[in-house]
Amino acid sequence: MKTEYIDIPLVKNEDKKRFEIEIDGHYAFIDYKEPGDKIALIHTETEPELAGKGAAAAVVEKTLHYLDDKNIVLLPFCPYVFAYIKKHPEWKRIVSPKFKGYDQL
Repeated sequence: MKTEYIDIPLVKNEDKKRFEIEIDGHYAFIDYKEPGDKIALIHTETEPELAGKGAAAAVVEKTLHYLDDKNIVLLPFCPYVFAYIKKHPEWKRIVSPKFKGYDQL
């Protein structure tokens, strides 16, 4: 994560069902669903003003830390989150072993 994003707080916006960070009035976010005792991350997006600035990676990393701190099991349906975990295999520990793509991480 870029150093300028370290102190930006992650918000679990329960009304919009997304984890988000705000940078200069613009958002990077991950849509989620909560099936039972797990969290499914569905879609990662940044507003166009943040494209190519590392904001998507920052919101993913902050969300993974949040889930890890709260011992929440992850279902990484979002292709961006899946790819992030594949590049950073230390995060596989929070992915449900029952997740269909688990063996590909």
